[in-house]
Amino acid sequence: MEGEAEEAVGKKTDVAVKGEAALKPQYLTTKEQFHAFVDSEWQGQKSEKATDSDKGEDTMTTSIEEPEPKKLKLDAEEEKKGLKPDRKRMRGQNKSRPHTKPTAFDEKRLCLSVIQDNRECPFGDKCQFQHDVAEYMATKPADIGESCYLYDTFGKCGYGLCCRFAKAHTTPDFKTVEKAELVQANEGRMPVKNSLSKDLQIRLRKRSVTFDQSAEYLNVLSNQKDKREQQGNGDARAPELPADPTGREQHVSTEAEAQLQAGPDKPPPVKTVGPLTDVDIVKLRLCEKKQVDFQDKLYLAPLTTCGNLPFRRVCKRFGADITCGEMAMCTNLLQGQQSEWALLKRHESEDVFGVQVEGCFPDTMTRCAELINGNIDVDFVDINSGCPIDLVYKKGGGCGLMTRTRKFEQIIKGMNYVLDVPLTVKIRTGVQEKCNIAHKLIPEMKKWDVSMITLHGRSREQRYTKSADWDYINTCSKLASPVPLFGNGDVLSYEDAMKARETGVSGIMIARGALIKPWIFTEIKESRHWDISSSERLDVLRDFSNFGLEHWGSDTRGVEKTRTFMLEWLSFMCRYIPVGLLERVPQKINERPPFYLGRNYLESLMASQHVGDWVRISEMLLGPVPKNFNFLPKHKANAYK
Repeated sequence: MEGEAEEAVGKKTDVAVKGEAALKPQYLTTKEQFHAFVDSEWQGQKSEKATDSDKGEDTMTTSIEEPEPKKLKLDAEEEKKGLKPDRKRMRGQNKSRPHTKPTAFDEKRLCLSVIQDNRECPFGDKCQFQHDVAEYMATKPADIGESCYLYDTFGKCGYGLCCRFAKAHTTPDFKTVEKAELVQANEGRMPVKNSLSKDLQIRLRKRSVTFDQSAEYLNVLSNQKDKREQQGNGDARAPELPADPTGREQHVSTEAEAQLQAGPDKPPPVKTVGPLTDVDIVKLRLCEKKQVDFQDKLYLAPLTTCGNLPFRRVCKRFGADITCGEMAMCTNLLQGQQSEWALLKRHESEDVFGVQVEGCFPDTMTRCAELINGNIDVDFVDINSGCPIDLVYKKGGGCGLMTRTRKFEQIIKGMNYVLDVPLTVKIRTGVQEKCNIAHKLIPEMKKWDVSMITLHGRSREQRYTKSADWDYINTCSKLASPVPLFGNGDVLSYEDAMKARETGVSGIMIARGALIKPWIFTEIKESRHWDISSSERLDVLRDFSNFGLEHWGSDTRGVEKTRTFMLEWLSFMCRYIPVGLLERVPQKINERPPFYLGRNYLESLMASQHVGDWVRISEMLLGPVPKNFNFLPKHKANAYK
């Protein structure tokens, strides 16, 4: 087989293929031979120890097809004209992928009253869940493994009989057992913070939460707007910083801050003579902001979908210094949506942790900041001004804020006023591909008292089609000084990180590089290339599955949710090429891997870009998939078609 592969790729290795990573010739193969090898080996392994039912499930698993070409939804005007979709716009997300509800995997659930020490059910005969334990156990799917991670770690499993590892902590007569010593050792411990309380959720839904500080700030904004309307059109003295960024306008905004400190109806507590100074403002502050040392740190980027709490725990183990929650919509947080508040959760291992919020109006963003400040524990709050997706941009959020500088200024100043922690901002080079505006915006953000700026070296239109512009990031870092500026883009090895540090940035943010190889943080800190084995990579995935079961639950719903997020991660992790196979080290992030056979079967399986093979990897850790299971990755890279 190896001889056939060498013949097939003999011509290919003579000249390097543009856009492909250079591999040693002995490992290269063709697409057909690769999939034939992976499928034959998998069937061989299954036939040795699988039952007939397992074979039926495997047939279902391998029948998963590659994602269909993405369909672009045309605007109403384009549909009338009969225009064809632009190929350049067909990037990003698989919007037509199937959505499977968690309830589909667990039709008959055991009542919580039975799980929790057989107490009386408050709903009585109206309860929709099962109360007969024997009947439930007869229909429950088979256990995945012999040991339960929650039971071994905390001494008890809160999911009881519903746990997919229930054999480890259940007696033959369906009684749940505990480890008294571990339970006592973990008493009072809260591994995860920032959960939404039921009381706060009800008050948010009833709109009974008061935002006193936000009201003061918004009242001043309203007064300023009334003054501008009275002055007429285009008066240079109007406090509109983007139109004419002068010292006089900045003085007007500091007067507004002084008025906020005193309150809208109260006179200032200290009678001042002459211009208001920074010392006066500091004296009037109710509390001093917490300081965070951002210098020379490795920052794990806030990653939508994949940057969940279990993944961040994995990256912390490998040496990430700063972590940040996934992007949360400020309006959803203000409405008390449980799914949105889940993005703010913080694990005890995350010593420097922030949350990222997205919004496009000063009122909602300021109220959201006050809500975060008073109810959860964070070290900093980040404004997302770099999100490129249409849903956010067309409403004026994300990248849209970079072109709405007056609103951007009002948002930053309002959030700064109500927060006791540093406020940071994440931006791109600009919106249009050849029209950078970050260098104009950064000096203004310094005046607005931003604590740290993160710059992604690409524009919104560019997305990921070209390399990040680190020369431009270097220029902007000099403009930002002394405010710390983090650079972001195309860091996949410690050599990339060394080149990035030469530009003078205060630190490095790593996004896709951490998804492809989370051990990149270790490589950077130890200045080496880590030729990590396939078994070590499987151990990383095993850690993720254990953290996922702890976070989302060890029942059927939790297992399948953990599997879904693991498969989303594997859609990036499959791009990693082991160091020992590379002809030229290091691997570049924009070079796609050719088809190759690894040094063992597991290494080859992990290199597959087929969804069915990712499911096979998940089955090694989380057991066989349900009969109605279906999955397509959310993010379909432009380079993989």
